[in-house]
Amino acid sequence: MRNAEVTRNSIITESANLFNTKGYKSTSISDITRATGLTKGAIYRHFENKQDLEQHALRSLSKKMFDKIGASIREENTCKDKFEVIFNFFEAYLNTPLYEGGCPLMNAAIEADDANPVLRQQAFTILAQLKASVVKILENGIANNQIKKEIDTTHYSTIVIACLEGGIMMSKLERNKNAISATTKHLRSLIDSISVA
Repeated sequence: MRNAEVTRNSIITESANLFNTKGYKSTSISDITRATGLTKGAIYRHFENKQDLEQHALRSLSKKMFDKIGASIREENTCKDKFEVIFNFFEAYLNTPLYEGGCPLMNAAIEADDANPVLRQQAFTILAQLKASVVKILENGIANNQIKKEIDTTHYSTIVIACLEGGIMMSKLERNKNAISATTKHLRSLIDSISVA
């Protein structure tokens, strides 16, 4: 790996940690220079502006999640087992998070809203990728006669993601696992209800 690539990756990693814990708006380039030990000029040699860096940081955080969970999902053969990987990941998230600051998708979506359309679009793209991944699991389950053929895969994908994100948010606020445990219990029942007996 070339020096420039190492520096660029270091900036993304440090920035991602700051953005996800301190917030995108609240994190300044000065914060990033302190964290990386680089000058503003060095940072701007690698990124067009702060928004460009924000997008790369969010992409990096989401890739870390998709890589981690995707590898475990690929090891499983049945639709139910693949969902079990997802549910276990979210249940363990409070005690063993991949990164500090909570769910990067939720953090970016809430903060970006209409104030930062570029970041909002990046968050939307990640959400679309997540939804497509859940839809694919369900479609493969249907193709392998594990999931009922008549279900609306987009509908169930939305329910699964909304429940998990909401469960994480509530558990973080309440500082206990009750909400995410209740959520995953409900979702396990939901997957059972659409599974072929």
